[in-house]
Amino acid sequence: MSEREHEMPDPEKIKDILNVVSDKVPGLLKELTGVLYGPEQAKNFGVAVSTFYKQLKDAGMSEEEAFELTRQYMSTLNLGGVFSKYTDSDKTKKD
Repeated sequence: MSEREHEMPDPEKIKDILNVVSDKVPGLLKELTGVLYGPEQAKNFGVAVSTFYKQLKDAGMSEEEAFELTRQYMSTLNLGGVFSKYTDSDKTKKD
């Protein structure tokens, strides 16, 4: 390894980077939440789920089958649920 690889980063540069991150990230997360979970998206989600369920019922599935498939379909559209699956599995791997 070279001597450069062992050098500590400049604390002032790290401080500047962390200040920018702490200023920008909360706003970005708020905007992302609005995009993913705002009123219009909730309405579209409800329409998509109800249409999916209705199509299954119209195809002749029982209520139980249609409900279970719709529940699975909803979980694929739930971004938070997708992330939690990965973070929960990561926790399990570490334990």
